[in-house]
Amino acid sequence: MAVSEQARSVALAHDYLLVMRGAERTFAAMADCYPQAPIYTLLYDERTTGERFAGHPITTSRLQRLGIRQEGFRRLLPLFPAAAERLPVGEHDVVVSSSSAFAHGVRHRADAVHVCYCHSPFRYAWFEQERALRETPRPLHWALRGALARSRRWDRRAATRVTRYIANSELSKERIARYLERDSVVIHPPVEIERFSVGTPQDRFLIVCELVRHKRVDVALRAARRAGRKVRVVGVGPELERLRAEFSDTAEFLGRVDDGPLAELHREALATIVPNVEEFGIVAVEAQASGRPVLAVDAGGTRETVVDGETGVLVPPDDEDALAEAMRETDWTAFSPARARAQAERFSTAVFQRRLVAEVDRVVAAGR
Repeated sequence: MAVSEQARSVALAHDYLLVMRGAERTFAAMADCYPQAPIYTLLYDERTTGERFAGHPITTSRLQRLGIRQEGFRRLLPLFPAAAERLPVGEHDVVVSSSSAFAHGVRHRADAVHVCYCHSPFRYAWFEQERALRETPRPLHWALRGALARSRRWDRRAATRVTRYIANSELSKERIARYLERDSVVIHPPVEIERFSVGTPQDRFLIVCELVRHKRVDVALRAARRAGRKVRVVGVGPELERLRAEFSDTAEFLGRVDDGPLAELHREALATIVPNVEEFGIVAVEAQASGRPVLAVDAGGTRETVVDGETGVLVPPDDEDALAEAMRETDWTAFSPARARAQAERFSTAVFQRRLVAEVDRVVAAGR
């Protein structure tokens, strides 16, 4: 338990708890550091998060009564900033938030300390505006542009209330500085490496991600087709049916897979492909925890998690030729499972929690 929780009232905040993906798993590890702390979040779905946050009192925004789930929460994006500000964290001395968009904007007391673990500034507002427009009917583009402009102004104001930002990677640190005009310290997210073990690889690559356009799965699958390689794809999303129709000769689409079977898929993978730029990229670490190498873009978080030539191969982003060549020409069985596992252990949950608690306690000791 953190020293700060013993002496002060600590609150935890997260954008929304609707699934258990990378950001939510990170928040769960944060919550374990403060087992008595209440959780404040915009939306909560106990059916999909299970018992992971049992023991923490959970307070949601008024939007919870709308019954919105993971499939529909994006429709509420313009409402989230005001809802985040209304989350009742004012009685607490310390707020520890986990934010990819809105949780950093909770309104705490002026004398309270707020440490924000920032996975990324709100991507739709700052660096993926065109993607947001593509996902919205054209007649609504004018309204969306206005909403995103208001969100950017709100983001900057909210950032002034945060005492200290923690970034999940060097890329996020750069974006926090550029868009929110705040400095930050990097603490890499936790990876549950104990879930993974070394096995015997098969002659298939693996992709694990949400199937949305910016994940660049189509680039990887075109490269695999050119290289004559087969790929297993884990994930669901709006791109699933299009990808399945176009790449049924190359890829096996497995949908959403539970933790146990996913660990087995990692053990069996010849290599795991990360075809897009990630802020951090937990999947790449999970692959290495399974003793398997990674084929990833030479940008973003994989530069910090994959050792090129030792635990994987890095290629330029969106370079289909380089991906195909690496898949075809690299001897993926020659990589050392022990070396990959040792690299993954640098990102264990215990390492993350130790660094997080130390940073929060340092900021609390320094005061507002």
